[in-house]
Parts: sequence; C-alpha cells; structure tokens
Amino acid sequence: MGFYRRTVGISPDGLGGLTMQAALLTEFQQPIQITDVAEPVLPKDGVVIKVLACGVCRSDHHAWQGVDPDVTLPHIPGHEFSGEVVEVGADVRRFKVGDRVIAPFILACGHCVHCDAGESTACSTQDVIGFTLPGAFAEFIAVTRADFNLAHLPESISPTVGASLGCRMPTAYRALVDRATLRADEWLCIVGTGGVGLSALLIAKALNAKVIAVDISDKALEFAMSLGADHGLRADDPDLQTKIKTLTGGGADVAIDALGKQSTMLCALASLSTLGRYVQVGMPAGKSTVLPMPMDQIYAKQLSLHGTRGMPAHRYPSLLSLIESSQMRPERLVTKTIGLDKINDALQAFDQNLGFGVSVVVF
Repeated sequence: MGFYRRTVGISPDGLGGLTMQAALLTEFQQPIQITDVAEPVLPKDGVVIKVLACGVCRSDHHAWQGVDPDVTLPHIPGHEFSGEVVEVGADVRRFKVGDRVIAPFILACGHCVHCDAGESTACSTQDVIGFTLPGAFAEFIAVTRADFNLAHLPESISPTVGASLGCRMPTAYRALVDRATLRADEWLCIVGTGGVGLSALLIAKALNAKVIAVDISDKALEFAMSLGADHGLRADDPDLQTKIKTLTGGGADVAIDALGKQSTMLCALASLSTLGRYVQVGMPAGKSTVLPMPMDQIYAKQLSLHGTRGMPAHRYPSLLSLIESSQMRPERLVTKTIGLDKINDALQAFDQNLGFGVSVVVF
C-alpha cells in the first residue's frame, strides 16, 4: 500500500486530523461554502485520488437546486473528475500510487446480476459520486471497488479533458453507440447543446454521422457549428420541424434530448423519422420527472425509446480509442477553466443560460 504525504490541520469538529479544501453545500439554492473539511478515508478495496480537474455539469446544478432526491445536506457536489492516485487500499491490484485515473460517476458493486452482465450502471447497490457520495469539488476523493470502477487516463489526454470522461462524454457515447447504435451517414438531432449535447456532437461526427443541433441560444448554435454540426436551428423557430424534415429527407434517424425538459423531449421526438430511435440523455428533474408522451407518434412512427445514464467502466477503452484515433479534440468543449472559488458563478450560469461550452474547475 502506498501513501502520499498531506498537510495535517484542524478538522471541522475541532480535532486534529487531515483536512482539505472543498465546496460544501449546506443549504439548497444558496452559495456553496469553500471551507476545510475532513479528508476521505482510504477504503480497503479502493483508492484516494488527488483531484486534478472537475467539470461543472447541469446535474451539479440539480444537486445545488435541491431537486435531486439522492442529495442530503451537508454535501460536496462534483462528479466528472480526473486525478492522480495518492493512496491505495490493501485489496486493490490494478492501480498504484501515481496513476492518472478517471471514474464513471456511478460506482457499482462489481458482482450483482447487472454487473456480471456488463451493465454496471444498473447496479442495484450502486453509489453515485457527487450525489449519494461526497463529490469531487474537493482536493481529494475516495473511490471504492477501484479495480472494477476505475479506468486509467492515457498520457495523451490532459486532466482538463479527462474531467469530461466521468459524465458528459461517456454518457453521450453510451447513448449513441450502445443505445441508439448510430451509424455513418445517419442523421442525429441533438436538442440542447450543453456539455453532454456537444459531446454527442463530437462523437457523432467521429462516427461520420450528420448532425442537426437545436438550441435557444444563437451563441450556443454558433459554437456547435464551429465543432462540426451540419446545421444549427433555433428551438423557438415555428418552422423548426419542417426544416428538420426538409434537411434530413423525412426526419432524423436518431434524436436525443440533452436537457431533460418537456419542451426539449417533445422537440426531439417530433424530429424523428419513421422507425427513428430516441434516447433520453438529459436528466429529468423537479417538475419534469413525470411528463405526457405523444403516444400516437410513438405508435404510428414505430419509434424506439431508450433511457441512458452514465457508462460502465469496461466501455472506457472503446471511447478512449475513438478519442485518440479521430479528430474529436474534446478539449474544444472546455471554454472556461476556473478555481474552486468560482464554483457558485458556474452553477448560477445554468439558471440564466449564460455562455456556451463547459467550465472545468482546475486544482
């Protein structure tokens, strides 16, 4: 077992111990405090990781707003991170001190019926970084069952880009490759060009598919076009669906709702051609958890509907291979790097639909 020397300070309870800086959520919809908290304890089957970078995701905004039922206070959010292993538990065999790593935000048990079938995101006893577990808006984070849940971060991928590999990039990859089986020359309609929507755009272009990006922001659409979208259309255009059908010759083969609201879901469904495939990528929260569905369209057009959430760790080599062998350049998604002290500004930006691209906290 290896160890990394850290500073001894005063823990929040006033006792001596190892402490670290973290973004601590103590009240929903109120500013997060940057404060000293106790460092994570090394799991016997896991590792402690020094966080190098952590992306700011709309799901973190859900946690901050108090609409995610898994979050209890006080809580450290943050779930899409990259880092360096600094301590290794006695039962860990695949990782050592100094390894650069990434982890899916869903930590699975590794031995249930779903894990055995390769579907660890459906693990019945899963833990979720940044939601049921303390997250990565902190200097250090512990990951349990490391041999099953962790993945190595290649030297060719920077920690800032690696931060995308905990959530937005693998979620988009699983949605398009494993769920919708998107093929070359097919049309993909992406409704919502935030982090996961833009990730889907890069992956789709790497697969030689054609992409229509839909958003309410002209700046976001311009950015999507700069990343390779074939067309960018305003979501509030009254002729939107007519334009999509004209551009695609009848409708998209695959559509994703990358936001999780009723308006975006209905927009994505309406964009599909007969026998089209729909994937719910954006997390429905709050009032959007139960929504009416256009069952007449689903029936008449024989649509296939899929949900998706995260990606199993064993699928990371395929995604990493695509990144390294293509012209994806996921670093283009990162439009802002910030310190931990700017986390409140980054979360509040989701309320106002400010900016475009992805913000990443760099330690």
